[in-house]
Amino acid sequence: MKIFGIEYAPLLVPLERRRQTWAVFVWIGSFFFMGPAALLGFLYLFLFTRFYFVPLFYLAWYVADIKTPECGGRRWNWVRKWSLWKDYASYFPVSLVKEADLDPKFNYFIGSHPHGILCSGAFCNFATEGTNVSKVFPGIRFTLTTLNCQFVMPLYREFFMTSGAVSASRKSIDYVLGSSCGGNAVVLVVGGAPESLDTHPNLDDITLILKPRKGFIRLALKHGAHLVPSFSFGENEVYDQVDNPRGSRLRNFQDYLQKLIGLAPVLIKGRGIFQYSFGIIPNRRPITTVVGKPIPVERTGNPSDEQVNELHSKYVNELVDLFERHKNKYYPPREHIKLKIL
Repeated sequence: MKIFGIEYAPLLVPLERRRQTWAVFVWIGSFFFMGPAALLGFLYLFLFTRFYFVPLFYLAWYVADIKTPECGGRRWNWVRKWSLWKDYASYFPVSLVKEADLDPKFNYFIGSHPHGILCSGAFCNFATEGTNVSKVFPGIRFTLTTLNCQFVMPLYREFFMTSGAVSASRKSIDYVLGSSCGGNAVVLVVGGAPESLDTHPNLDDITLILKPRKGFIRLALKHGAHLVPSFSFGENEVYDQVDNPRGSRLRNFQDYLQKLIGLAPVLIKGRGIFQYSFGIIPNRRPITTVVGKPIPVERTGNPSDEQVNELHSKYVNELVDLFERHKNKYYPPREHIKLKIL
């Protein structure tokens, strides 16, 4: 039903679909609004009420807890198992497919591609039990890594850490992979925030920023963590954004802001809760995350550039092969779709 050019959702929508939309809104809303709302709330309590001591107590806690995202985080499995995440997974839907088992005797470094706008597939599969990742890979503890700026805003940082997410810094990854001899899997969205600026649906080329990304290879060698490529088919389809070709004024401004603040200032085009024409909620399009076969890595305390480059080339080849094996199944209308690796 369209009114004044806006396409509205039908009035009689099954309750199950309403729950799914609500679950996605809770996560997207927390990402955009929880931190700023908490900050404003604490300022109000401090300046205009007799409960000024509440933000002071939180500030003391914040300072004492500032290093937690680099020291293993604070995982709450009961939050990861909320039924909310099942509804979140069913919304798109998000699916998890494995090409091989992961032996709990080893540690793993999983490269997640592509970044998309908000890493919907990586978050659902590895930071929640929305797709039952602990049953798909029994004995493996998955840890999603992300920008340290995700752990700055008050209350949101606590909520996000319950998923098991930690900072993507070298120190943080060293902590996770060095804490046990096996059963840990660090998940890194390799392309990072800059890659999100190349995210547009229905393209024949999927851009991955991978050639300069070699730090994760060096860390895998340092810890002897087996490398595992993964690809979320459909990740780039759930959002669109304002047209921003490389070299345009908008893109140059976005690149400048991204380098300044860490996060990519994408101008997203999604949908709303009750209409499909605009908003911050992603569109209902399937995402299938395929986790590839592990690439064995021997522990090398101080890897040389030659060793890093060799393993990086092998990883890129395995990732491309994984994409080629599955693209016709998950992108059936676009047989000529390919990866564009920068």
